[in-house]
Amino acid sequence: MTFVTPVLCLVFLLSFHATADVKLSITDQQGQPLEDAVVELLDPANKTFSVKKAEVKQQDLTFIPFVSAYQIGTEVDFPNMDKTRHHVYSFSPAKVFELKLYANKPEAPVLFDQAGIVALGCNIHDYMQAYIYVGQSPFLQVTDAKGLVTFNDVPDGSYQLKLWHPWQNADWVTQQIQIKQGQMMSYQLAITAQEKPKKPKKGFGASYTP
Repeated sequence: MTFVTPVLCLVFLLSFHATADVKLSITDQQGQPLEDAVVELLDPANKTFSVKKAEVKQQDLTFIPFVSAYQIGTEVDFPNMDKTRHHVYSFSPAKVFELKLYANKPEAPVLFDQAGIVALGCNIHDYMQAYIYVGQSPFLQVTDAKGLVTFNDVPDGSYQLKLWHPWQNADWVTQQIQIKQGQMMSYQLAITAQEKPKKPKKGFGASYTP
């Protein structure tokens, strides 16, 4: 395995108001964008709930997206786009649940009501794996293929920066930061690089069809 050090750069764009647009660029030690890193800017005084559509689908015998991040109180749908039925479950302390063999869409979404990291699996396809990061802040995103996230209209002030990636050893890392106009910060985290779970070659494993 290869050890990489992602570099997280916070760019606080100039603003004439008491808020700023915060752009974060995360790269590894080779300068390559790091996808699927969760970034949360937490202000304990901010209790705002940001409602957004939430789903983790099963398609081509994989979970999509591999990593997602939602606020406490979010209901997540688990639609099955495959012709094969899936059995989705989690034994994570933040959320224990089970969606037994089903096709199409479960009758009801799953409510994620406790902060933490939820590891997902399929009881039929053992290689299927995904993660849901359940956070407390409305400023909560996952880096895209370019290693970027952008938070709009972030009030100036003190925040707890929380950073997590599936391949790091710790649950997450934290750092207290002060957001002000024009300020820049950087952060480094050592992780072990791995490949995302993907559909195995034809003939591997078993699938269940109705």
